[in-house]
Amino acid sequence: MSLDTPNASPDPQTGRRAARSGGRAARHAARAAKLSDDMRPIRPGMSGGTYKPMSETDVAKIHEAALTALETIGLADAPPSGVEIMVGAGALLGDDGRLRFPRALVEDMLALACKDVTLRGRHPRHDLDLSGTRVHYGTAGAAVNMVDVMGNDYRDSTLQDLHDAARITDVLDNIHFLQRPMVARDITDNLEMDLNTIYACAAGTTKHIGTSFSDPSHMPDCLEMLYMIAGGEDVFRARPFMSNSNCFVVPPMKFATESCETMEMCIRGGMPVLLLSAGMSGATAPSTTAGAIVQSVAECLAGVVYVNAMAPGHPAIFGTWPFGLDLRTGAMTVGSGEQALLTAGCAQMHAFYGLPGGAAGGASDSKMPDMQAGWEQMCSNVMAGLSGLNMVYEAAGMHASLLGFCHESLILGDDLIGQALRCVRGIEVDDETMALDQMAQVCLGTADAPAPGHYLGTDRTLSHMERDCVYPALGNRMSPKEWAENDRPNLVQNAIARKEAILATRSEARFDAGLDAQLRARFNIHLPA
Repeated sequence: MSLDTPNASPDPQTGRRAARSGGRAARHAARAAKLSDDMRPIRPGMSGGTYKPMSETDVAKIHEAALTALETIGLADAPPSGVEIMVGAGALLGDDGRLRFPRALVEDMLALACKDVTLRGRHPRHDLDLSGTRVHYGTAGAAVNMVDVMGNDYRDSTLQDLHDAARITDVLDNIHFLQRPMVARDITDNLEMDLNTIYACAAGTTKHIGTSFSDPSHMPDCLEMLYMIAGGEDVFRARPFMSNSNCFVVPPMKFATESCETMEMCIRGGMPVLLLSAGMSGATAPSTTAGAIVQSVAECLAGVVYVNAMAPGHPAIFGTWPFGLDLRTGAMTVGSGEQALLTAGCAQMHAFYGLPGGAAGGASDSKMPDMQAGWEQMCSNVMAGLSGLNMVYEAAGMHASLLGFCHESLILGDDLIGQALRCVRGIEVDDETMALDQMAQVCLGTADAPAPGHYLGTDRTLSHMERDCVYPALGNRMSPKEWAENDRPNLVQNAIARKEAILATRSEARFDAGLDAQLRARFNIHLPA
């Protein structure tokens, strides 16, 4: 039995169909309105952690192996500043140029590390509490192409594409943060690309933003822009709405010299950092799932030492991002079951250390938003959420093994992640939800009312229909007859319509005219005013 009117077309912005008049119309209007936070069936920061692919003994083994790797193998290629910082804290510089980390040093730095990080949005309603096993989904990556769903093709990504992705993210309930998902290939100067990336993202969303920087020498200008947007350096330091996604290591077990220098400048500038280790299983990381996790954990523990030796308690995310590899071809397998296991296993290690953590989940190897993309994106998004991963990066929109980004897929990902979040929420079991009294009423009736024999329309059913169930905005649940009567709506076509509706509306994140003029006077902004 459908509660919607069967012969109405879905609105491209909401995905809901028009309602009949009377009481039913009022119920439809109430459902179409935004629910209060306490009534929403899903929300950012719900706690996962029920899925554990490794036993406690396995987790302890991974930890011990990572400590052994740090103590006996160590990491090469730290910049002179990093060597000074880490040796000053107790790391050992060998004749081979490698830094090695005694266990006691790692444990001391873990004790100093910030455990309760909150990533700030430009608007406080978008703040992300990363404590415990709270789960958040968002974008990420450095795709160089855009998916053209109409032409079944790919093209270079542009600054406008990035700005549009930020604007779309800003209005999607289940995309909780924006980490730059693509590079602006139409800007050839790297400093201008970094500055315009900040501008395009911050002018498009008030959610938390993550980005990387291509050169440490760019940091003074980038920090100046961030301080201007925030309203002053002290304001940004109090509520840093942007974090630095920092590939501080080049697996296996080497520091990335320039990225480390950038990280040091971000820390001094008051910016949270994502300590990102992205080894490729079978190429730059061991081919086994456990081995890839060990190496990634070891590299990120070195990052914990680095950050806390420099600035104890500075907000940093434990970014274990090992990726799968198709050993037959050398292609990435970000949409595989192995990838989902890598991500879930990393989430267990984050919880073991009590550190806020992030990993990749929700990306697809498929080139288009098709059935392959659907199963790949859902598999790792659900497992990441159930494992309690704080930050699920690349959770929507990412295709072609991280080479392509798709606006329509980002919109469809909002629906997909909604279902994943419902799995994260789990099953509440109490006297009300077990519903024995309702069963008796429906089956036996009362002295005043006969037994209806069904639960449709009961007060309990109506009161729980919004707080318990997640209804897709674009996902289609019509019968074949309804579907045919409504001109056979197509999922991707509806996503295109919603994209166009979003981009036709002024973004709430857009800078006021005065600030925008100041930014344009100081920096070469490529987006039109």
